Amino acid sequence: MFNKILIANRGEIACRVIDTARPMGVRTVAVYSDADARARHVEMADEAVHIGGSAPKDSYLRGEAIIAAAKATGAQAVHPGYGFLSENPEFVEACEAAGLVFIGPSADAIRAMGLKDAAKALMEEAGVPVVPGYHGASQEGLAERAVEIGYPVLIKAVAGGGGKGMRRVDRAEDFADALASAKGEAATAFGNDAVLIEKFVATPRHIEVQVFGDGEKAVHLFERDCSLQRRHQKVIEEAPAPGMTVGMREAMGSAAVRAAEAIGYKGAGTVEFIVDASDGLRADRFYFMEMNTRLQVEHPVTEAITGVDLVEWQLRVAAGEPLPMAQEDLAIHGHAFEARLYAEDVPKGFLPATGTLAHLVFPEGARADTGVRPGDEISPWYDPMIAKLIVHGATREIALGLLDQALSGTQVAGTVTNLAFLRALARHEGFGRGEVDTGVIDREVETLSKQPVPCTRCRAVAAIGAMGLDGAAEQGFSLWAPLAQSVALARGDEVEVLKVSVTGPGSAVVAREDGAHEVTFGARGWTVDGAPVPAEVVRHAAGLSVFWGNNYHFELPDPLDVASEAGAAAGRIEAPMPGLVKAVYVQAGGAVKAGDRLAVLEAMKMEHVLTAGRDGVVAEVLAEAGAQVEAGAALIVLEEEGE
Repeated sequence: MFNKILIANRGEIACRVIDTARPMGVRTVAVYSDADARARHVEMADEAVHIGGSAPKDSYLRGEAIIAAAKATGAQAVHPGYGFLSENPEFVEACEAAGLVFIGPSADAIRAMGLKDAAKALMEEAGVPVVPGYHGASQEGLAERAVEIGYPVLIKAVAGGGGKGMRRVDRAEDFADALASAKGEAATAFGNDAVLIEKFVATPRHIEVQVFGDGEKAVHLFERDCSLQRRHQKVIEEAPAPGMTVGMREAMGSAAVRAAEAIGYKGAGTVEFIVDASDGLRADRFYFMEMNTRLQVEHPVTEAITGVDLVEWQLRVAAGEPLPMAQEDLAIHGHAFEARLYAEDVPKGFLPATGTLAHLVFPEGARADTGVRPGDEISPWYDPMIAKLIVHGATREIALGLLDQALSGTQVAGTVTNLAFLRALARHEGFGRGEVDTGVIDREVETLSKQPVPCTRCRAVAAIGAMGLDGAAEQGFSLWAPLAQSVALARGDEVEVLKVSVTGPGSAVVAREDGAHEVTFGARGWTVDGAPVPAEVVRHAAGLSVFWGNNYHFELPDPLDVASEAGAAAGRIEAPMPGLVKAVYVQAGGAVKAGDRLAVLEAMKMEHVLTAGRDGVVAEVLAEAGAQVEAGAALIVLEEEGE
């Protein structure tokens, strides 16, 4: 076994490799960019070497710098993780030339599977079923090939991945434009505009098989279903695949092993199949799609159902040991799910997001593979993954319930996330029944993307937290806090002002337009209207978060601004909180314009100018300078519009 390895990666996968290497007695060397100088994987490793700037091309894609770091620290082998240089055959050869063991397949094996057209031709020779289509090298006459295959067809970049250079074409008259678009995108993304054409599978499922080889022989560790995808990116994965029959599992597993052995595969790899599920799962309806010659992001679900540590297997086989288990010794135990938690703005089209993780808590009972900690920043330089949440249960139904619990118990503050979206998926009725295909999310994205709306009790808890009475606010509890105070809570364009009246130590009444809630708080937790509630409140730089089944985030605008603007627009200007009227600038019968100063209120040792929200005529002036007023007291009333 190796004494020391270098991990040529960052984030979650680097931490994952360290977690396995440490109990095996293998020391680890991390590499890091400028942006990752204080990253979790750097802290966890035994040693760390700086390799360049924040952009991947200046650091994690610099093979020569990584090899130099390995040599300088005495590492014997390099673990590539996934992404970056993990499927770069030139990097494999450079490692070997430097006397380092590459913990993964050979350069030849990577090349054999690197281009989709060549890989499909090789798989046909090995007896692995492939999707009907054209995989030839010539790029002439593709329109005629599409007609021969039969519409609809799928144009795919031969060097591609992640949906780039991929177009579905339903009619012959649309083929030319789609081909030009796919080729242009492929050239930009991969430096290679060659494409292949395949028959489009109308009800596709994405089922992949985990394989592991020693360079000669291979075994499979059963299948994973990765059909829940958006824009060809996986969202939730599970193992085993729902609805899988014994016969189809044996057929797919055997085909995957043939694929691995055909290229002398060594290490962990994944053979991906597209399955035509229009008539259920049948052993004659699966087709080779591609092989990923590395560890997959979703490998933990396979580990959960087999009890195998795939990273440990990688280290042992790379060190010269035989395959740790034979095919007949491997078995499936229970069911597992993995959900990918990202910093992304779902309502805005799943745009990647950044921010500081002011608060990050994962629930007990779930495996959380993560590369970040509370206080870390989500960098714009890399994939915005926060964590992978993995659960395992005796049955699919039990595991799905555990996934929902894990998602509801995960707490993230400081950035927007896809957490609510993941929970909506976990609760999707069709998914619960195992009715999945790769189009589910795109068909129902609008419904799945709806953000949960906090109930009035949740808003009442948030109002207490915003005041800091529960200790959530940075300033803490104040004995001199006013007995009544207005609190503004904003979510997107929606802003609400609530009135909080302290009724005693650890108790208050929170009033809204449509009613009020009695709230108690303190060391024993929260109760609302006499019933205990499982809420947690965190105040942070971006506002305030209430964790109560879902993650509800509120911005905290100045309640004086909100209340005065709302009141002025309605023609009734009220005191948003208790205070002293310092000045009144208008009198009854006077005309005012929108934006005119009406009065000044001193509250919380600050002066706030109340302005007119619309043009109008002053009907009444109900307070004079020097008066002490309560929250909600009417100060100035404008005549109703149209009078």
